[in-house]
Amino acid sequence: MEHADGGALLVQVLREAGVDTVFGVISVHNLPLVEAVSRELRFVPVRHEASAVNAADGYARASGGLGCALTSTGTGAGNAAGSLIESLSAATSVLHVTGQVESEFLGSGRGFIHETKDQLGMLRAVSLEAHTITSVEESADVLRSAVRTALGGPGRAGGPVSLEWPIDLQYAPQRDAGGAAAASGAADLPDLTELIERVTAAQRPLVWAGGGVTDAGPELQELLETWGAGLLTSNSGRGAVPEDHPLVVGNYAATPGGCRLLEEADLLLSIGTHFRSNETRDYDLPIPAVHVQIDLDPAALGRVFPIAAGVAADAATVLPALAAAVRDGGAVVPQWRERVSEARAGVRAAQREGLGDHALLADALRAALPRRAPFVRDVTIASSSWGNRLFEVYDPRDNVFPRGGGIGQGLGMGLGAALARPEAPTVVVAGDGGLAVHLGEVLTLAQEKPWLVLLVFNDGGYGVLRNMQEARGVERSGVDLTTPDFSALAAAIGLPYARIGTAEDAAPVLRDAVDRRSAVLVEVDLASFGPMPRPFTPPVKVPDTRRS
Repeated sequence: MEHADGGALLVQVLREAGVDTVFGVISVHNLPLVEAVSRELRFVPVRHEASAVNAADGYARASGGLGCALTSTGTGAGNAAGSLIESLSAATSVLHVTGQVESEFLGSGRGFIHETKDQLGMLRAVSLEAHTITSVEESADVLRSAVRTALGGPGRAGGPVSLEWPIDLQYAPQRDAGGAAAASGAADLPDLTELIERVTAAQRPLVWAGGGVTDAGPELQELLETWGAGLLTSNSGRGAVPEDHPLVVGNYAATPGGCRLLEEADLLLSIGTHFRSNETRDYDLPIPAVHVQIDLDPAALGRVFPIAAGVAADAATVLPALAAAVRDGGAVVPQWRERVSEARAGVRAAQREGLGDHALLADALRAALPRRAPFVRDVTIASSSWGNRLFEVYDPRDNVFPRGGGIGQGLGMGLGAALARPEAPTVVVAGDGGLAVHLGEVLTLAQEKPWLVLLVFNDGGYGVLRNMQEARGVERSGVDLTTPDFSALAAAIGLPYARIGTAEDAAPVLRDAVDRRSAVLVEVDLASFGPMPRPFTPPVKVPDTRRS
């Protein structure tokens, strides 16, 4: 098979992977790729290369498949690097294709337009893998291998793969043997004897699930119900078991109620979690005396908290065996289920008290959305308080947020999620500070008009850091920002606009915004809405350097 140019080949490979939408910034060094994608698929011209990767990332998370971003070489590839770090942190299946100077001048250091020093080395540092296409004979194989690596498979995690493609080789006719690369077979099941012994002996067990359970939700739910264990999650593990399930305590491990439950448990089974510092009180949680672990990465076993037993395997392959074992010989005391449900209610009640009327925003948004809808959060107070906990998530594909903690990525991720799931509304929760990082993507939102509600919490700056400075009694520094008139901004680019100024506004405004089935900007005016009873500060330790 021959393709007219590299763009036609890329379209073929993307179709094989089930990709129908690609995000990017057009350039002289990717013209054949963008032109082919625009003809045959859907090309979304975002305003910044970082947003192209964020959108491809959101598309991959919401669809459960592959996302694709196209960028220019040099500065364009450098702009994408920060978002590739996020994709790498979350092991998201992203194919990033960037241009490169003509192969004749590659690595010559002549100062060819868009040329940069060791672009491949930079991409390797922020990607799972990075490669250069060096000939038309190899381009099809390199593309398909990159897709296979990005998607992962049994016994191996996926992640972002970057390819640099010299522009002369993009224009050249491509030779293609055809056929998608075959997937690898199932991984062997490890020895579970010691793990099963510990699990079946537990009387008051808890499970802590992270992003490694994204594709193992049904198996995890079966284990919980058979065993009677309670479920704590990291932010990344939310939705694998629907959060209205009575055994799901949720992302509350570091709260007082979560800590009490951990102190009462006699076994913790952790699955596919990094135990991040902000979710473990900087690793100061009261872990039960017996901790057992399942993780795809052998290096993760016992890396944070000591373990009594552990297996390196895909959770979906191990959990059915554990469910069978506890069904035949579990020792959980009958009152433990009741204690878990009590803890579930208690942590939520305590949080609602601290949120005040802000809890009603979570209620109104949940009521306005269907059960399945992408819920995308940037890093902002609303996300870090009620968005990451109180707002219920029922499927992991709906739980989209920057796992690396970088601000400003939410709208790009939301654009990708909305275009991956056009049949459902997508909501993006962002702050005015985070939105300003890539404010140009509001133009992409207006241009593409996906079914997306952009919910902007406007407090005139970086509210989280402002609260931290005020709590320490220090002078404000770098936290107060000029905020646009969002109603005028929306009018200037043809976006519908609405404002929430009180708790009473929330339900009707959000219901109407969702019902529009298009792009809408909704501003939450926090100066009018009022503060939380307990100002939110993140769970990070800041040394007290004040002198008495």
